[in-house]
Amino acid sequence: MANEEKSYPSRLNKNKNNKNRSNSILNIMIALVFTLVVIIGATLLFGGGDDSADPESTETTPETESQTSGDDDTQVTAEENDLEAEEKAEEEAKAEEEAAKKEAEEKEKEEEEETKGGTITREESNDPIVSETIVNTSWEPVGTSQSGDHVSSYQKNSVDWNEKIEAVTYATGLSQNDMYVMMVQNGGGPQKSIATVQSKDQSEKYRVFLEWVDGEGWKPEKMDVLKTLDGAY
Repeated sequence: MANEEKSYPSRLNKNKNNKNRSNSILNIMIALVFTLVVIIGATLLFGGGDDSADPESTETTPETESQTSGDDDTQVTAEENDLEAEEKAEEEAKAEEEAAKKEAEEKEKEEEEETKGGTITREESNDPIVSETIVNTSWEPVGTSQSGDHVSSYQKNSVDWNEKIEAVTYATGLSQNDMYVMMVQNGGGPQKSIATVQSKDQSEKYRVFLEWVDGEGWKPEKMDVLKTLDGAY
């Protein structure tokens, strides 16, 4: 009986010690959990603040995208306008260059004509089918193979007829291979003739007045630049 009473307090002490140990472990675990919660909370709090304060992190909104796109469109439009202006300037410069070239060619042609010792006169005509009448004082007889008294001939391919055509090519500048002879007729006297011709592409039409010079052949006197062949002969 005495032994049983003696062992009872020992069991009580042992149980008390076990309980104290459990409480200590529980307290330690609670402390660890609390510490972990504090650490996580601090991380979330201070980490979130750093992200929000990051100046390099910028959210692109639809408005920002629209503004950026608008700036690009404005730049493209300006470049297109500059390109159009450059092209227009080039076209104007080219047109001016061509006009100056044409003027220089005409002046050179006039000077060349003047150096031949003659004067070219261009007169407007009252004739509705005539664009202008040209008189060139440098025109000379084209020469002849005929001798003796001259008789004008209107027979095609005769010597006199061929010499008339030679005088026409001399006045008009058209070659016989690029010319249709529409009519060769009497010009109002035995030593006068009128030849009406046009280029084969029909872009040039002329009426040439010829006069015979004894021993020297047919000479162009004047030339009408025609608008049409209707009524020209």
